[in-house]
Amino acid sequence: MASAKLQALWNHPAGPKTIHFWAPTFKWGISIANIADFSKPPEKLSYPQQIAVTCTGVIWSRYSTVITPKNWNLFSVNIAMAGTGIYQLTRKLRHDYASEANTAVAKE
Repeated sequence: MASAKLQALWNHPAGPKTIHFWAPTFKWGISIANIADFSKPPEKLSYPQQIAVTCTGVIWSRYSTVITPKNWNLFSVNIAMAGTGIYQLTRKLRHDYASEANTAVAKE
């Protein structure tokens, strides 16, 4: 039974014999790096980088559901990219706006 499932995966149009498998697999590195940056101070995060990660995740998640063959590896990595990007942007925005609010209160 496992052999049949492995053979089906191997021969799938988006399986390990194609770029459709390897490109999203290596793209996981971006999401993993973004997760590693969760411990980074928010002031060191980059708006352009996180906006790019978020937009890439959102756009390509949608695209991966309309192409043939369906590529669930591509879909899942882009959902992860969108999620980690949104989280990092939220951290950065909260830090920047909380800092501005604290500065404005201190000046009064």
